[in-house]
Amino acid sequence: MHEDTIKMVFPQFRKLENGRSLYKITAPNQFTELQQIGSKWFSYAFEVQQFPDLLRIQDMLQGNASFVFIDEAEYQTILAQL
Repeated sequence: MHEDTIKMVFPQFRKLENGRSLYKITAPNQFTELQQIGSKWFSYAFEVQQFPDLLRIQDMLQGNASFVFIDEAEYQTILAQL
């Protein structure tokens, strides 16, 4: 696990660059995804154990690849639409 994420305060919030998936990361191995499919939003909760999935969360936390930092208010705005 990356040293920066061990000391990180949770929850953390991220989204994909295309804005169709928002993430609330609640622990180094847990997150909730809000995903837009068409005009509707869906919520999925994940608790991951597999190494590739843990690496994906690390990418989210570090803002790697196509993950963008957002604030809680942006996440809550979409959550309210469910």
